[in-house]
Amino acid sequence: MGRIFSINFSSAKGVPKEQAKKALLVKDHGIQDDAHAGTGLRQVSLLDMESVRGQMAEAKAKKAAVQIRPGIYAENITTEGVDLAALKLGDKLRVGGTAVLRVTKIGKECHSRCAIYHQVGDCIMPKKGIFAEVVEGGEIAVGDPIELY
Repeated sequence: MGRIFSINFSSAKGVPKEQAKKALLVKDHGIQDDAHAGTGLRQVSLLDMESVRGQMAEAKAKKAAVQIRPGIYAENITTEGVDLAALKLGDKLRVGGTAVLRVTKIGKECHSRCAIYHQVGDCIMPKKGIFAEVVEGGEIAVGDPIELY
């Protein structure tokens, strides 16, 4: 079992997400008030903190000016202790007490190279990030458990 390391959302697309202590997952929609929420396969995005830490180390070694942190990749939920790479399409995750997510997409197409790519030489979200739809809604908070359902 893993946990929520960070919850991130923004009111506009194309900007890093801000961190929050809690959020509401809305069934068939995503995180309430997040710019990326809506119908479709990419209602919620997840990225593991272990990968974020790896990219932090790369940026530090290259003395890159970009500040790597949760939310910089526009992920909604930064996880810790969850092997996101082992998940398959259709797998379900229980998040917090009541919310359930179903994995709908693994990775994403990078249409243009972001600032992280240009400064560090790589961006992890297209390879490490996953997307899910909200099957059951509910409030989630930093530190809440995440487990295969």
